[in-house]
Amino acid sequence: MRLLKIALISVVIGACGGPDQSPEDQLREWVTAAQAAAENRDRSALMDMLSPDYADARGNDHKAVEQLLRYYFLRQDKAILVSKIRNIVIRDETAAEVTLTVAMGGSGSGALGFSADAYEFALELEHDDDDWRLMAARWGQLGQKIR
Repeated sequence: MRLLKIALISVVIGACGGPDQSPEDQLREWVTAAQAAAENRDRSALMDMLSPDYADARGNDHKAVEQLLRYYFLRQDKAILVSKIRNIVIRDETAAEVTLTVAMGGSGSGALGFSADAYEFALELEHDDDDWRLMAARWGQLGQKIR
């Protein structure tokens, strides 16, 4: 569960490409940047990727995600993420849904000192000025229902 939240936050945080890039290219870079921020435990970068209006079906808002990141980065010494984008749907170049699979491994305070999981994510993003921001996310363990 710890790695899941780190992955979610990692996916949420990242920088977009320049204005000459297509929206799909920008979103791919966003995912790459979010993954790097999560692996580097860069909470500030991840939070910058979230919309101030972020809300998900599990009851998390912008503030809750920030608290979760603090908690998990304190408990997790190292995280390694491998992501594969499954689909990108862009609507009017201002909204997008990205579905991806993320495999996660990490070391920390667990019983064995490490853990590993894989999850499916469905991310809803909005283009705000020059950046894409995460508005909502759904996820579930690989092979299970995304909620």
